[in-house]
Amino acid sequence: MNLQVSEDFLANSSGGPTVLRILLGTQLRRLRKEKGISRHDAGYAIRASHAKISRMELGQVSFKRRDVDDLLKLYGIDDAEQREALLGLISSANAQGWWHKYGDVLPQWFGVYVGLEEAASIIRTFEVQFVPGLLQTREYARSVVRLSRTTRSEDDIDSRVQMRMRRQARFVEPEVPADAPRLWAVIDEAVLHRPYGEPSVMREQIEYLIEVARRPNVTIQIATFAMGGHPAAGGPFSILRFPTPQLPDVVYLEQLSSALYFDKFDDTHRYAQTMDHLATQAPPPSETEEILRGFLERYS
Repeated sequence: MNLQVSEDFLANSSGGPTVLRILLGTQLRRLRKEKGISRHDAGYAIRASHAKISRMELGQVSFKRRDVDDLLKLYGIDDAEQREALLGLISSANAQGWWHKYGDVLPQWFGVYVGLEEAASIIRTFEVQFVPGLLQTREYARSVVRLSRTTRSEDDIDSRVQMRMRRQARFVEPEVPADAPRLWAVIDEAVLHRPYGEPSVMREQIEYLIEVARRPNVTIQIATFAMGGHPAAGGPFSILRFPTPQLPDVVYLEQLSSALYFDKFDDTHRYAQTMDHLATQAPPPSETEEILRGFLERYS
C-alpha cells in the first residue's frame, strides 16, 4: 500500500484533516472487505457498534490509535512499516481545520463539506436559488444569511459571512498559482431575477460575477430560460474532485437542515453526466459576460 500520496497531500492542502480521515477510513473499509469481515464483527473487536465502524470508514469521526491498531490486527496487517504508515496518519487526520473556529454557527453536517471543499482541486456546481457561495459578494452573502431561521444575532450573521469569504480565498487569490483549484459554476437564470438586498447589492454581485469569470481558474455559465427543461431540474448540487486518485469524486446535496454525500461511482457518474449536459445546453462561457451585462440595467 503506497501512502506517499496521502502524506504529500496533507503537506500541501489546508483541507488535509477531512481528506485524511476519509482516506484512512477508505483503507480500513477495503481491508475489512478483503478479509470478508462484517461491520458487526469489526465493531465487536474494538468494543464498539457496527454503526461506529461505518462512521469510521466514511471518515465522519476522529480515530483512536487503539481502535485502528486493533482493526489492523483483526485484518491481518502484520507488516510493521505498513501498520505505522496507517497509524501515523491518525494525529493529522484528527487535526482541526480553520473552519472549526466557526463551530458556533457552523452545522456539523456542513463542516464536513467545508473540509472537502478546501481539499478539492475541481468543483463543479449548479445553483437555482442563489449565486453559489464561492462567488457571492460580502453584501449579497449577508442578505442571504439574514434569511436563515437559525441566525440568532448580528454576530452570527457576521461570523457566517466571514466564513463564506474565507472559503472563497483560495479561488480568488490576486495571482493565480499553477495549482489553483478550478471552479465551474452553472447558474440558473432565475438566480439573476431574484433580488437579495437593495438593487445596489444585486448590481455589485453581477459586476463581481463578470469580473471573476475572467479568471483562468473560474468558469461561469448561465442556464437561460431559453434552454427550456433540463435534467438538473431536481435542484442544486456540487461535484468535488480531489488531486489524489485514492479519493473518489463526491457529490454534495444540501437540504434544509442536513446534507447528502455520494461517493459511489454510479451516483457520481450520473451527476457528472447531468453537469456535462447542462454545460453543453447552456450558452457557452464566452457569452456569460454579455448575459450578465443584460441584467445590470435591471438593478441600476
